[in-house]
Amino acid sequence: MHLTPPHIALRLPCALLLASVLLATPSHAQTTPLEDNNLITAGYIELAYDIGGLLDPTLTPGGTSAVRPNWFVFAPHASRTGGEGLLGASLARGIIRVARGQPSLSLQQALGRVGLSGTLHLSVERLGLQLVLSGLPFDVAASLASLTTAMNGAALLDPRTLLTTTARLAALYASAPGVHPLDKAERVVDTLERTLNESNLAIFSDIGGSGRLYMNWRAGAGAVTPERVLTEFTLVDAVPAQSRQAFDYALAHAFDSPRPFQFNTLFPGMHWKSLLVAAFALYEEARLAPTPATRDALIAMGNNYIAWREQHDMAQPVFSPAVQRPDEVSRVELLRTLTPLLSTDFGTMTWTYADFAYSQGDRDGNPFTSPPTEYNWADFWDRWTGILFAFNAAYLQPTALWVMPEPLVDPTAEANGG
Repeated sequence: MHLTPPHIALRLPCALLLASVLLATPSHAQTTPLEDNNLITAGYIELAYDIGGLLDPTLTPGGTSAVRPNWFVFAPHASRTGGEGLLGASLARGIIRVARGQPSLSLQQALGRVGLSGTLHLSVERLGLQLVLSGLPFDVAASLASLTTAMNGAALLDPRTLLTTTARLAALYASAPGVHPLDKAERVVDTLERTLNESNLAIFSDIGGSGRLYMNWRAGAGAVTPERVLTEFTLVDAVPAQSRQAFDYALAHAFDSPRPFQFNTLFPGMHWKSLLVAAFALYEEARLAPTPATRDALIAMGNNYIAWREQHDMAQPVFSPAVQRPDEVSRVELLRTLTPLLSTDFGTMTWTYADFAYSQGDRDGNPFTSPPTEYNWADFWDRWTGILFAFNAAYLQPTALWVMPEPLVDPTAEANGG
């Protein structure tokens, strides 16, 4: 276990210090999932500027850089996307709460009770209507459709996607534990909220914590070189020989096309925590690179190493748990249902899973199924290749990502007693 020296701990930025306390608490009884999310997003923003400043000495907090973004620049936006999903869950829970007192007489009434009305929410209403036509009660249909409030509603303009999404949501509802329709709908909402919160906490505690440990070590290390990172910086469970192997491989293959990404084949038996140390060494190598092209190639390799650890070890067990909780629906099936609608605003650039899926062609060769419905975010390889697609798109617009997200506010908090 690594302990942070007191004089370093005193310099921890506020958001990261609060997040560290949060993550050290066995129960998050004092915070809501959205509050957790805002703390984590703020912590990632601080790390984005800390590590971004190594790669671009002209970068200042709140500023913009044209240097290829490191993994920690992507992280606040991904965290924000999770927060938007939590807001959707909160809206869905609000619909259910009001309906327990008085059921809605129409889908529009159910959505209007939580402010979901007007042209901005036509996709939610469209999905809700299809759920009603599938036999779901108004309030149930509205709550399940509202889970997609901040997602890519344009994907539902493909009628194949709309019908498949409707059928899958209806099947999830039918499979949910409970007898009362609102109880069953709430189990679906609970499943999404827990999945988003647990994955965000897991990733931040591992990679956000490692990033802060690295910056703290670096602050007291003097002149830092890639070699010193590999020989002196340590993380629990990382194996120095493996970190060096990954670092050396990255130097030799940074300009490969496609960029190396099948690390299970390239590094059999590696503990993926070792990739984090290698990534920090690569960022240092990029800082010293003789040309922008070399710098950018090394940053991208470091990003892939961190993202592999993030998705393979931290996210995957949350998205596809070995044992399903008795009070949840299948997380795998829930994520499969929502995959076609996934989107992330990377500052001023928007990535959608639908764009990725359509770019890959017709996966199953069946014209009656839309490409986005043929993927599942809970499947590691479907998620991994989609993320790499997002990275490559963002590398073409490096300054876009520095428009950092603002904290999210739950509009139902007051009604919930918050």
